[in-house]
Formats: sequence, structure tokens, C-alpha cells
Amino acid sequence: MLLIGLTGSIATGKSTVSSLLRQPPYSLPIIDADLLARKVVEPGTRGYRKIVHYFGPTTPDLLQEDPDGKFKEHGAPLNRPALGKRVFGDSEERKRDRKILGTFVHPYVRWEMAKVVLYYYLTGHWAVVLDIPLLFESGLDIFCGTVIVVAVSDPAIQMKRLQERDPHLSPEDTENRVKSQGDVREKAKRVETRSANGRGFVVWNDGGKEDLQHKLERVMEECRRVSPQWWAWMLLFIPPLAKTLGAWSVLRAWWERRKWQAVQDKERAKL
Repeated sequence: MLLIGLTGSIATGKSTVSSLLRQPPYSLPIIDADLLARKVVEPGTRGYRKIVHYFGPTTPDLLQEDPDGKFKEHGAPLNRPALGKRVFGDSEERKRDRKILGTFVHPYVRWEMAKVVLYYYLTGHWAVVLDIPLLFESGLDIFCGTVIVVAVSDPAIQMKRLQERDPHLSPEDTENRVKSQGDVREKAKRVETRSANGRGFVVWNDGGKEDLQHKLERVMEECRRVSPQWWAWMLLFIPPLAKTLGAWSVLRAWWERRKWQAVQDKERAKL
């Protein structure tokens, strides 16, 4: 089974691509990391308790108001906009808090994700899409046979799209959210190191939806070519082969990551 890592940055069109892949003619299962992240911090969960314990004392509006007492049993849900203001941004304090928030959420998201991936593998799906905004940052890219980055060539496009989508955000909040997920053009450069044999693709989304659909169609044709349905069935019925190829894929991706990091370290040393 082919694991397709889908990533990008906020307001680049990743959600549109995810929606297209969910629909015919692809009809692929989508594992949405954002949805799982919401699930693992619902009131009563361990992730929720950790967030409230750490951020609660310094974030008075961390929890939604509960005048009727309907959330009394497990606690009031998180006020996500308030938490977002606390962790989005490029200051050292916000970077630190964002990293801490990740340690509260990511382990539980990965566990939920692994369970769903196993289910789709056992039911014979030829491919599954892992929709993860911070795919590279979380290190989950090494488990993906193919990575698709949805990107735009100009940050101004992201800002404009985000403001149109979320008009309640101030210009400062908009800029902080765009910066918090890193430069999508750097992600595009990184995935190009995996472009051999259909292991990495960049879908540039500077135009309209029709143009995006055509580009995605070409990408998926290549994915089908390198990993057809019969190959998924073979891996299902020959588990040792699946384990061997899976280990090799992870090792190769890990080595590619090391080479990318070495190049980045050399570039930073020149500055």
C-alpha cells in the first residue's frame, strides 16, 4: 500500500487537493492530521489535560465559556482561537510554546494515525493519503512512499487567500499563521530531492481550481504507474515482502533527509 504524504502551508490549497483525492475518480481514504489533532484534545483526554495544565494559568480565555454548565462532566472545550494566538508567531516565546504544544498532541495523533493506516492496509487499499500540514517538521515524511507538496510561488497569494477565508483574523494574526508553518517554497525544494521514481511531487497552485485539477491528475497518473493496485494486493498477501520494502523505503527517506539537512547546514554556515 502506498502512503502518500500530502502537505503544504496554510492557504496554499492543500485542503482543496485533499478534497479532490477523496472524490472520484480517485476515491482515496484521507487521514486528516488536523481532525485527529482535534480528537486527541477533546475534553477528558490526556492531551486536553496536559494543555490545560500548562497553558491554563497564563491563558485566561483558554477554555470556552460555559454559562449553562453543560461541559461540567469533562471540562469546557478548548478555545482554539485563543490557543492559536498564544502559539502562532515567530518570536522565541511563541516558537517554544508551539513546540511544547506539539509534544502534548503529536504522540496521540501518531498513535491514532497508525491504527487507521493499519486498517486500510488490511482492507486492501492501494493508497492512503496522510494529510499533514507539518509533515516534514513532524518527521513523518520518512514513512511516506510519495510526498506531494501543494505550494504557491508568492507569499502574498497565501495572505490574500487566508484573509478571504478567515476575515476575522487581523493582518498580524494572518501573517503569524503564514509564518508559523514555514516557507512553502522551501518545502517544495525539499520534496524535489525525492522526485526520482515518482517519490515526490510539487503541485504549484497559483491559478484556479481547474488548473489545479489538471496538475493533480498528472501526479496521480504517475503514482498509479509506480504503485498499481496489484502491487498493493501482493504486499498484503506477502507480509515479509511488505516489511522489507517498508524498511527500505524508510531508510532511503531517512538518508535523503540527512543529505537535505547537510545542504541546509552548509548554506546557513555561509551566512
